[in-house]
Amino acid sequence: MPQKLLVIAGPTAAGKTGVAVSLAAELGAEVVSADSMQVYRGLDIGTAKPTAKELNGVPHHLIDIVDPDSPFDTAAFVRHADEAIRVIAARGKRVMVVGGTGLYIRTLLHGLQKGPPPDPAVRAELTHRAEASGWPALHAELTRRDPETAARLHPNDGVRILRALEVLESTGVSISRWQERHQFGEKRYEALHLCLTRPREALNRRIDARVDQMMAEGWLEEVRALIARGYGPALKPMQGLGYRRLCEHLAGTLGLDEAIEKTKTDTRRFAKRQVTWFKKEPGLQWVSPDISEVAALAASFWR
Repeated sequence: MPQKLLVIAGPTAAGKTGVAVSLAAELGAEVVSADSMQVYRGLDIGTAKPTAKELNGVPHHLIDIVDPDSPFDTAAFVRHADEAIRVIAARGKRVMVVGGTGLYIRTLLHGLQKGPPPDPAVRAELTHRAEASGWPALHAELTRRDPETAARLHPNDGVRILRALEVLESTGVSISRWQERHQFGEKRYEALHLCLTRPREALNRRIDARVDQMMAEGWLEEVRALIARGYGPALKPMQGLGYRRLCEHLAGTLGLDEAIEKTKTDTRRFAKRQVTWFKKEPGLQWVSPDISEVAALAASFWR
């Protein structure tokens, strides 16, 4: 019988950590983080990692496992998550997977997307164009042809821009459509997949308040310290929500107030994209962040 997982997903600032910590303590579970930014050491405030008190109360896995300049992708996440789930289950504990990175959760539950194979000729041509005009120019092209994918990528994210354009050139189908066609036949785990939801206006207020709180807790100083340690703005995690804007501020290209406002706007847009993603997931149940509602569903699932 497949291992049972309680999955708590949802957009940023929906309240996933609070619900998960309360529920895990009550039901004797441990948490596997499904957050693509919380894996990085030193990126603490801006990724809304669980507090020291929360971590001491409930064991968390896949937090602070790589340095900011270390490669980490979906396949790496699945390897680490599979091992963490095995260890937790061997201790006789229940397993909760908690986070907002939809692709991580989808791949953990259903396996890696196959996708079209690489096309060396197309790759060579795109690489040549990037060398001549720069990745931002190719990102602008991707924005015209596949705006949904382009919106998720930084203009200098050459690896992903290259792959997105390669898929378009080779197949005539955008990589976002390929992702939608992901096959769900494989069942790697038995999962109760819950997604926390709040009214849009309420979620936006929580996002704005959280950004202000992060700034008050020293987010700018955290970014300054990361840069001082040699983790430059071009690194993938330093291009994450908020980190990119604060890097721009420290580089002198953006005022602090403008960086904060842009971070709020970026985060609200990101949350909207997360909701759109989760709406496409089969078998997912939308629930309020009411701990009693989630606890009742979890108790029935684990009964």
